[in-house]
Amino acid sequence: MKVARLYDINDIRIEESAQPNLGATDMLVRARACGICSGDIMPWYMRRKAPLVLGHEPVGVVEATGASVKDFKAGERVFVHHHAPCFQCPACRREEYVQCPTWRATNLQPGGMAEYFLVSSANQRDTLKLPDSIPDADGVLIEPTACVVKSLKRSGLKAGESILIIGLGIMGMMHVKLARHLGASLIIGADLFEQRAKRALELGADRAIVAAGDNLADEVREMTGGAMADIVIVGPGVSKVIAQGIAAAGKGATVVQFTATPPDDELVVKPHDLYFNETRLVPSYSCGPTDTREAFKLVESGVINARELVTHRFPLVRVTEAFEMAQKPESLKVIVTFSN
Repeated sequence: MKVARLYDINDIRIEESAQPNLGATDMLVRARACGICSGDIMPWYMRRKAPLVLGHEPVGVVEATGASVKDFKAGERVFVHHHAPCFQCPACRREEYVQCPTWRATNLQPGGMAEYFLVSSANQRDTLKLPDSIPDADGVLIEPTACVVKSLKRSGLKAGESILIIGLGIMGMMHVKLARHLGASLIIGADLFEQRAKRALELGADRAIVAAGDNLADEVREMTGGAMADIVIVGPGVSKVIAQGIAAAGKGATVVQFTATPPDDELVVKPHDLYFNETRLVPSYSCGPTDTREAFKLVESGVINARELVTHRFPLVRVTEAFEMAQKPESLKVIVTFSN
């Protein structure tokens, strides 16, 4: 079978690989579509994993099941989460699923950007059957939507509150859509690129900022009448931007760090200001099974859909071009599709 294997951030090769061996508790899925995650285009993050087969936002059709698999059968179309928890450990009991050792150890073999991939019994715990009403491209959005669902839950966003969303790629745009769905009173989107800022307005943001230099906090202050934002979502994994998000947060606000920063990137903040303003800095890493099920409902109801959020689709043989497109500022979401 063919796979898309990353050796470096701009070195992705279509290679032949052996089809995974099906065990008694495993499920073999034939891939139909797979998204390119925003994390997949962070050089420092991907280089430490290379070489690897790309893809962890897949939709596919069950090709075969092991003798012990009871919940799925050949021919069913599924969304598969690349990590799944044990539901038994202390982290799981607190619903901190991404801290579960099993969650961190599980994965798709060899990855979503392969003609076939193996789903272990553990990963089947967060595998969802897709009805015909959810197209492949919408199904691909379940995992990224789940990450946004978790982010907004951790933010504590309530109806009537204001929210600043910094970074308006696919994940930022999903934050805009879901913040509107949750009843935010004022949604401000901010990005370096004007075309993204304009698109955020089309998707439901009330105001948009084209960030230049250190103007962000001043513009938020003007837009909020001096109150600043109740919730700040920081998309870019850069400590400088996190600091800008803190500066744009109001008293008693929550700032969510949505993306990992490089290990050597240091955040310089004044604990004095955090304390007296009661600013909460909260990380939100990936998602768990409760989030994917909420995301499923949002996709099924059409709140999140590929028609609005997907701008480019490429077949498997053009996966390198798709990966390059994902790094361009005008791109919202790239989906690689697989022909039969």
